[in-house]
Amino acid sequence: MLSAISRRSGNALGFLACAGLMGYALYAQHVLGLAPCPLCIFQRVATIAVGVLFLIAAIHRPRGVGARVYGVLITIAALFGVLISARHIWIQAQPPGTVAACGADLDYLLEIMPVTQVVTKVLTGSGECGKVDWTLLGLSMPWWVAISLGVLGVWALVVNFRKSG
Repeated sequence: MLSAISRRSGNALGFLACAGLMGYALYAQHVLGLAPCPLCIFQRVATIAVGVLFLIAAIHRPRGVGARVYGVLITIAALFGVLISARHIWIQAQPPGTVAACGADLDYLLEIMPVTQVVTKVLTGSGECGKVDWTLLGLSMPWWVAISLGVLGVWALVVNFRKSG
């Protein structure tokens, strides 16, 4: 079945999957009223990066080494998203009150601190990131982001490392 999908179509499907993930994230925020925490925002950035790389690969239609480069770049971006999700999952697994609250929202932090300090502060933990507001099949949103980006990273390698294009 995979051989019936061209490299371009495979990359386009990866882009559409990322668009679907972002569409649901926006639905959860604006319709369900689930405000994203700072780690959620970083997971969104990783998902968007993966989607943009898939889109560029689909438009560019590289062959040989070029396709492999896209496969690796997409997988690296997906891996960063998985790592951010893993940190979020770890924070959610901690007993309530054991993770320090960050106190301010991401917009305010970006106004008063350099980006590198904001990233460090967010990744070292936030009490608001420890709250589980939504689950599906017993898994919270960061679990689903990690699973989705993990699958998309593997998909990028499979699609872009095939001999046929």
